[in-house]
This record gives sequence, C-alpha cells and structure tokens, in this order.
Amino acid sequence: MRNNSFVVHPDCAHFRGDVPCVPHKKHGAHCRDCSFYSPQTRKILIVKLGAIGDVIRTTPLVRRIRKQFPQAAIWWLTRYPEVLPAAVHRPLPFTLESTLLAQATDFDMLINLDKDAEACAIASLVRSREKRGFILKDGKPAPVDENARHKFITGLFDDVNQNNTKSYPREIFEICGWNFRGEEYILDVDSSFNWHIPSNGKPIVGLNTGCGGRWISRLWSEKRWEKLIDRLQDDGVFPLLLGGEQEHEKNTRLAERTGAWYPGHYSLKEFISLVDQCDAVVTGVTMAMHVAIGLKKPLVLFVNIFNPHEFELYNRGEILMPRQKCQCFFQPSCSNTEYSCMEHLDVDDVHSAVARLLKAPVEK
Repeated sequence: MRNNSFVVHPDCAHFRGDVPCVPHKKHGAHCRDCSFYSPQTRKILIVKLGAIGDVIRTTPLVRRIRKQFPQAAIWWLTRYPEVLPAAVHRPLPFTLESTLLAQATDFDMLINLDKDAEACAIASLVRSREKRGFILKDGKPAPVDENARHKFITGLFDDVNQNNTKSYPREIFEICGWNFRGEEYILDVDSSFNWHIPSNGKPIVGLNTGCGGRWISRLWSEKRWEKLIDRLQDDGVFPLLLGGEQEHEKNTRLAERTGAWYPGHYSLKEFISLVDQCDAVVTGVTMAMHVAIGLKKPLVLFVNIFNPHEFELYNRGEILMPRQKCQCFFQPSCSNTEYSCMEHLDVDDVHSAVARLLKAPVEK
C-alpha cells in the first residue's frame, strides 16, 4: 500500500507528527477508523514561567478552560513542567527549543500571567488570535487590555497592593475576562511512594519550618517551632517536619530537641506525596503552602509581608498575622530596627488554630 493512501488526523489530541501516537503503539490503531480519535478545535497557550508555587496556583484556569472549551488543546510554557497536571496536553519547558515551537505555532488564545520581560517578549512574538495578560510595549511589560490593568498596577505601587482585596485566583480569572467561581487548584500526586510514618494513628500535622534562602523576613524562630511541637505532642498530635535542603539542618536540630519526626528532604514529587500524608499543614507563604492547598489540606498560614487577601484557602484554613504590624511589606529581609514582626506571632495562636482545623470537617 502506498504511504500517501493513509489518512491522518493532525487535529487529534493523540497525534504527534514526529513519532507514532500512543493508540497506535498500544493498539495498532490507524487514523482512518480509530476509536480513540479526539479532535481538538483550538489551541490555548498559558505562559506562567514560575515560581513553582505560582505555577501551582495558576492551575484553576485549566478547570475553566476545560469547561468552557472542552475540545481545546492546552499548552503551557513554564520553568516547572513537572508540577503541571495531566490535564495540560502539551507541557513546554522554558527552553530555546520550546520557545521556538511556540513561536512557530498559531494559537487561538494566549494567556500570559507573568510580567517578567522574557515572558512578555514571548507573548508579544507568539501568533495568537486573542491575547490576554501582559506583553511588551516599547521594550517594557504592559497590560494587553483593561482586564489586566488591575494586576499590572498592583505590581507597581506597594500602597495599591496593600489595599487590594482580590485574591490571586480572582485576579487571574479577571485577566482572562472571566469570573472566579471557586475553581480549585489541580495538583497530581504520584501514588507510587510508600511512606511508613510512625504516627500510630495520631493526626499528622506537617510543619514547614522554612521559607527559602531569600525571604528571611518570613521566618518564625526555632524556639517558637519547638514550643509548638511540644504543645502538639501534648495534644496527642504527630508533628512531621517539612522542608527542603535549606531547612535540613534546622529540621534535624528540631527533631533532636523535640522528638518530632523528620524524614529528610526529597524531590518535588516525593515532597508532594509526603504532604499528602498530612492531616493539616502549618507553613508560611511558600511552595508548601500551594502544595497543601492543591492537596486540599487544612492549612494554618503565616502572613506578614504580603497582603492576606491575596491567598485563597477555599474555606479550609486560617491566616495568622503577627500582633505587631509588619513594617517591611514585600521585602525579603526585615529592615525594621525596632522589632521583628514574626517574633509577635504567638505560639498560642498557632496551636489554637491547628486544634480548630483538626476538629473541623474537611471540605473536599
């Protein structure tokens, strides 16, 4: 049979073009009479490069896109494709190759939610019938239209940001011209990891003790973590210490002093799976916060240098702020010589919040 007699369906979700599709490899299917044929009538590109937590908290858009455009192919350009849900058809790592591919493809809609110059440059260069979010104008980031102007302005002026009452999900939905209706994060969990947590049936509370090496203004002292651990243990709760490589020494010390369980630090997929074992999580504004929200875990969230309205906890958490007002809005290190506001976030308040969340029914 001549090759030109074969029918192909380039609009199919399974079609690759460079290699055989999965239905062909698994079932020997051909396009002419394929029962797996899944036509995609439009292409939508999301540009959200990072950070990891920001990528995770942008995934509610995928829910709306799938509902509003069920036959759309969703592409996503990011530095962290490993956290994208399976609902994204074409994860694109932020590389030269992927950028060239995006530029050579015609899209029906492009959504750029980053105001970084490189993301805006890509949004300006990619061909798309509709563009939403941010592009470059005269070499500088700019909103595409009035829908993106609110988010653009809050990023320019601290006082405007501090007075903002919109959550991040609401803002990004408005950028797209949609109303936010409580759409949840989407975070896939690798179920292949087997955890042997010696909790003996006690409720497990994950304590994420760090905030990365840059944002030290958000740190809660080891002394206060120790006191919280002691209080939780007295309540019959099993504290599990969470963190990355930068928190390893701190968590090792806390484990030695208190007996709290610290299994070590892990890859991102393992970390997500470990957080999934928790009944509740205590953390500052970190990647772990977004992981916990994505996993629908009850959450105690420390907020000091950010606007608390920014965070959508979906009625499963409590936001705690220091009793002394933070004077270092959106600053990575504390410049206040009079006091550190995080020293005025009381252990009693955190302990009480954890107790309330463990008693409350979990909303799924």
